Amino acid sequence: MRLPSRLVNANLRTQFIVPISALLIISMLVISGYLIRRQTDEYVLELETRGSTIASMLAINAESGVLFGSTRQLNALLAELNRFKDVRFGIIKNNDSLLSSTGNVSVTDSSPVTRVDDECNLTSCDATQRFMLDSAGDEILLVSVPIYTRKEMVDREHLGMTGDVAATAATTPDSIEQIGSVQIGLSTDDLAAMTHEAQMAVIFLTVFVLLFAVLVIAIVVSAITRPITELVAVTDQISRGDLSQQVDIKRQDEIGHLATTFNSMIVSLRESRDEIEGYNRTLQEKIVERTQQLEEAQTALIQSEKMSAIGQLAAGVAHELNNPLGGILGYAQFTLEKLQKNAPGKTTQKDYESYIRYVTDIEVQARRCKQIVQNLLRFSRSTRTLEFAPPDLNKVLEETVTFLEHQLHMNQIELSLELEPALPLIQGNAGLLQQVFTNLIINAMHASSGGSTITISSRFSPAVGEFGGAVELLVVDQGHGIAQENIKKIFEPFFTTKEIGKGTGLGLSVSYGIIKEHGGEITVNSTVGKGTTFIVVLPVQKPAPDTDKREEGKTIDNHRG
Repeated sequence: MRLPSRLVNANLRTQFIVPISALLIISMLVISGYLIRRQTDEYVLELETRGSTIASMLAINAESGVLFGSTRQLNALLAELNRFKDVRFGIIKNNDSLLSSTGNVSVTDSSPVTRVDDECNLTSCDATQRFMLDSAGDEILLVSVPIYTRKEMVDREHLGMTGDVAATAATTPDSIEQIGSVQIGLSTDDLAAMTHEAQMAVIFLTVFVLLFAVLVIAIVVSAITRPITELVAVTDQISRGDLSQQVDIKRQDEIGHLATTFNSMIVSLRESRDEIEGYNRTLQEKIVERTQQLEEAQTALIQSEKMSAIGQLAAGVAHELNNPLGGILGYAQFTLEKLQKNAPGKTTQKDYESYIRYVTDIEVQARRCKQIVQNLLRFSRSTRTLEFAPPDLNKVLEETVTFLEHQLHMNQIELSLELEPALPLIQGNAGLLQQVFTNLIINAMHASSGGSTITISSRFSPAVGEFGGAVELLVVDQGHGIAQENIKKIFEPFFTTKEIGKGTGLGLSVSYGIIKEHGGEITVNSTVGKGTTFIVVLPVQKPAPDTDKREEGKTIDNHRG
């Protein structure tokens, strides 16, 4: 499995050359083996045919010598075998004994047989060939051919007749009798030499063809893969951001078409990059401009919502200012009347003490008016930057309620404050938080009917795990509630369920944005016909590093003071 994986990960040229070369080598080895085997069989068949022919000729010529037992005639016949250099020996036997032999007869019937071929050859089906080993261990081909004689049969009817002998022989069957056999041994040295020569020729031809074929394959594959390699090189340059490259391939085939398309793609990418770079040069300016526009729009939106709330608070502010101003006016008139009646130098100690009490009351009431005006100014102040400080949330709630008490009283709605003392500090903007609380209380008042109660409470949610703790502020009313399908929409800009003229649909949207800027959450739970609860969650101020603890404590004390 490792070789195929390495081949797949190799370059394209190797992936072409290696499989094709391997297939070619296997094919050539199979063909070479077949050719060598075929050539060897032909040489063996040629040797067997030659040996059978020689042995058959000897058997035909040795018939009379065997019949008459003429050793001299048989020796002369075997002497003819000396003309054949591959004949090792020759033997002529009758049915009983050896009549003549020549050469070194070193093969017996007990010698190991290396090949036996008993099939009919081209000369005779009586000839048998056997490959055997001689005493020296060399392989020889032993060919054995029987010697036959023909006997003419003459019956008693034709015995003594002299006429028409041929006709008589034609009508009388002959008998064939084996009277001996001829055996010759042929050396296989020439066979081995020719076989070796044939094997070397086939091997040489195979190696030559393989080398030539692999060379041709390498040249052809290189011609095919070279353009692809150029494409890969250009692609690498493009991946590094160099779009100035071009593929220089001029061909009319599919690769040429691919190169043309690739060059067109590079031109398109270059144009797109130039266009994008042009956009990027002005993008920062556009971002700054649009961000400034969004900030101005958001500031204007918050301020407009503030002014809307201030309009609704006008009656409450007027009522709050009317009482202290009436007291100031009364004490000032009473003091002035006293001073006009009493002559200079005739002011008694009792009158003097009354004047001090009157002036003190005037100062207290004036300070109260000043505080109301300052709260109103702080609430309506417009600023683009959020100035965060650790405000006292309970105090912010109490100041907010101061503006709204008169409106709640006019609508016959009770207000209940359940504030947990000593809340932990948070980072926030008191004016923006006061705007959020004002919006929530006014919404609760609009949703409530006369005789109901609005409950405002604060509580601390302690730290758990990675959660560092938070302050929760709840505004609970007993109004008509919000339908479930509208709960997800109430924080969307310009969405309102109030009657026309009673709401802009921006209060809760602006409040949601303010709480998000403080890192908090604002959620709502409502049941139609029973009431609604808004929950504002603000994270507790994170402690400063140890090195700054002392300075942090001083800062907090200053704010509290």
